[in-house]
Formats: sequence, structure tokens, C-alpha cells
Amino acid sequence: MQDCIIPDVYFVTGTDTDVGKTVCCQALLQAANKQKRRTLAYKPIAAGCEQTPYGLRNHDAALLQKTCNLEVAYKLVNPIAFTLAIAPHIAAQLENKPIEQSYISQGLERLKSLKSDLIIVEGAGGWRLPLNAHETLSDWVVTQKLSVILVVGMKLGCLNHAILTYESIINDGLKVVGWIANQVEKNMPYYALNIEMLKHKINAPMIAEIPHLQNINEQDLSAYVDFNFAAKRII
Repeated sequence: MQDCIIPDVYFVTGTDTDVGKTVCCQALLQAANKQKRRTLAYKPIAAGCEQTPYGLRNHDAALLQKTCNLEVAYKLVNPIAFTLAIAPHIAAQLENKPIEQSYISQGLERLKSLKSDLIIVEGAGGWRLPLNAHETLSDWVVTQKLSVILVVGMKLGCLNHAILTYESIINDGLKVVGWIANQVEKNMPYYALNIEMLKHKINAPMIAEIPHLQNINEQDLSAYVDFNFAAKRII
């Protein structure tokens, strides 16, 4: 029987929207690429897409597609795309395109079949992003039993957001395998003291610390990552 490679899958969530989840996913992928991992990315839901000759395209999802070292079609990276940059459940209502957990699961299973070592899944918004009136994206993460990486946008108010998000993930029965400090505020007052408090409150290692950089999407961020991705498992 032919060996079957089971990829490691990590779900990347943030303390809020616009905290740099895509930047951090890019850094993780770049670091894994340097570890000779076969990498894929999955951004199941993207709101704020542009119409192109090839269909709707989201800048962040396209960046993740480009950063992976395995080539896949854009639709596999981002199966659910909305034009308006608004809450996805509202976009889904306006466009009459309900978001179904089963569809998100099918997309992940397709990626798992492509013989990668690692799949980085980027969430949308924060941990409790609504899919509709009754379900959240975190509900789907729970059903998949994914390990979680928490991105903290380092700015005023991040302590409360980070602690609440971390507690919510733990209360949902999932494991936070690491967190990332992403310096979105260029001159954050008492930055080091905020980092110290987060290390005290989050019972997981800080696996990356990304400074405020110009043209950040064009840079190799792997040097800022300190995370040993699990070795590929073969059954």
C-alpha cells in the first residue's frame, strides 16, 4: 500500500481584524519553506475581492497562494469570495451565497489530498467571526480539532483582546500552540512591557515577533519566526 502523508494543519486567528494575520501566515509559510516543508495555504473566506478576468480575487489570498511552495489553483486557496469588504455573513446575505461549514470542510479535504507537509489556514476577522445567525468560524475549527496560532496586533488595547481570545479558544477545547506579536503600531508605548504581560497571560510560546516594516508583504519574514513545525507523519 502506498504511503499516505498526513499534513500538519494550523489555524491562524487574530485578536481582531487588521492585525496582520496574512503577514503572519506569510512568515510561517516562509519559515516552513526554509525547513524544506511542502506547504499549502487555505483562506476559506475572503471579503473584499476584486473582479478579474479569472473571477473574484482577494489580495491576501493571492499572496498566500504565491508564498506556498506547492502550486495550486486560486480557487483551492480561497473557495468563498465576496466583493464587499464587510463582515462575511452580511456579504453572504447581500449576495445570496450562504456560507456552509460543509463547503469549508470539503475545501480543506481537497488540500489535504495534495501531499503537502503543512497547511496554514487563515481565519477571517477574529475568533468569533459569524458565518450566519447561528454559527461562527470558530465552530468549524472546533469540529476540525485544529491547533491554533494566535496573532496579536501590538497596539493599545491588545492585552484585553489577546487574553479574551486566548481564553475563548481554550474554553472551546482547542490548543494554542503558539502566538505571534505583530507590531502594527509603529511606536507603541511600553511595547516590551506589553510583551512581558502577554507572555505571562498566554500559556503558549511566542513563536514569532514581527516588527513594524515598510513594504512588509515583499520581504522574507522567516528570520522572525522561531517555530519547529511538527515532522510529517506517514501512515
